[in-house]
Amino acid sequence: MDAVVKFTSQSQGRDRIFRATQYACALSIYLLRNIPERKDLVAKLKNLESNISAGRKLLRLGNAANSIVAAKQTVQLSDRVLCLCLTVANINRALYFICDNILWARNVGLIRNLDKERWSINASRCYLFSLVMNLTRDLYVILQLMLQRGRDNRFKCKMNQQLSDCPEVAEVVIPELDALVFLLLETLRSEPTVALDTVKNICDLFIPFDRLGIYKSSSGVVGFCGLISSLIGILTLARPTLRIKP
Repeated sequence: MDAVVKFTSQSQGRDRIFRATQYACALSIYLLRNIPERKDLVAKLKNLESNISAGRKLLRLGNAANSIVAAKQTVQLSDRVLCLCLTVANINRALYFICDNILWARNVGLIRNLDKERWSINASRCYLFSLVMNLTRDLYVILQLMLQRGRDNRFKCKMNQQLSDCPEVAEVVIPELDALVFLLLETLRSEPTVALDTVKNICDLFIPFDRLGIYKSSSGVVGFCGLISSLIGILTLARPTLRIKP
C-alpha cells in the first residue's frame, strides 16, 4: 500500500496512470465500435478519453522546464554520442511541452486566433524527433553491449555451443546472421533496462507517425501501442532499477 501511495504522489506517476487509462479507453473504443449493444459504453469511454487528455495537458504545465534541466545535465556527459542523442532529445521534448502548453491555453480560451492544427503538428514533430533520438541512443547502447559480449571468451563458447546444438538452423540460416541474432537476443535478455526502453520508444513512434501521416494506423493500433508504452513507463517508474541510465 505504501508503494502505491508513494507512486501516485509523484506527478510522473499520476500522469502515467492517466496516460495508460487514456490509451486503454482508445483501444476499448476501437474493439467495441461495431457492437450495437455497447453504443452507450463507447460514448462514455470517448467522453472519458477526452477528459483525461485535457487533464493531462494541465498536469504537463511546467514540464518544459524539467526537460531543459535534463538537457543541461546530459550535455555534460563524457560519451559524445550519448551527449548528442540525449541533449537533442531533451531539447525537442521541451519544445513539445511548450507547444502542448500553448494548445492547452488555446483550448481553455486564454489564447485566441491561434492555428490549433499547425501547433498540434509542430508538437507531434518535436515529439517524433525526441523519440528518434532516444531510439538512436538505445541502438548505440545495444551495439556497445553487443561488442563487449562479443569479446567475452565465455560468451563465445556459449554461443558456439548453442549454434552447434541446432544444426538444422545452421543449414537454413546464414551462420553469421544466426550468431548475430543470438548475440542480440542474449544482450537484450541480460539488459532488461535497454530492452524495455527500446520497446517503449518503438511503441510510442506509432503515435506521431499516425498524427503526421507518415504511417497511418488504426486507432486500435495507436491505442494498443500507447497502452504498452504507458505500462512500461509505470513499471520503470515503480522499479527504478529497470530504468535506463543515463
